[in-house]
Amino acid sequence: MAASILVKEGSRGHAVETVQNLLIEQGYLTGAADGVCGPQTVEAIKKFQEANGLEVDGICGDGTYSALSGGASYEPPAIESYSGNGRTVYVSATAYSSQDPGLSAYTASGTKVRRGVIAVDPNTIPLGTRVFIPGYGEAVAEDIGGFRGNHIDIAFDTHGEAIIFGRQNLEIYILD
Repeated sequence: MAASILVKEGSRGHAVETVQNLLIEQGYLTGAADGVCGPQTVEAIKKFQEANGLEVDGICGDGTYSALSGGASYEPPAIESYSGNGRTVYVSATAYSSQDPGLSAYTASGTKVRRGVIAVDPNTIPLGTRVFIPGYGEAVAEDIGGFRGNHIDIAFDTHGEAIIFGRQNLEIYILD
């Protein structure tokens, strides 16, 4: 079953890399795909949208992706699995975004709240620690949550994504 796609400034991961490769193939983007949607990728998306009579907003959703891919739907990779030597930790996980009411757009470390960030109890998982979260990918502990112990708060780009994630008990892997 095909999945929806949303690539916008600040997005990271497989979807971004897929869009970047298509933009490179069609001459709208130069360089190598790095999986990070920055200003150059946004500008390339806008150029593609303008050239193809689409709404020019610099965001690659399902419509733009369909035009970019010649009518194909986005197919995400299988849920990521981890096969390294990290230490396993069982956590209660919730989700948040900078769009959530009352939350800052910045982490306790001073970085922007974005996908790839988690909030932690620094006495349990120190700030700066890299982790692997099955179904989400790698993340870095850059924020502090208002909780203690084996709980993490996983950052998403939108409030809707955070709501969909909800609360889950997970096995995560400490990478360093």
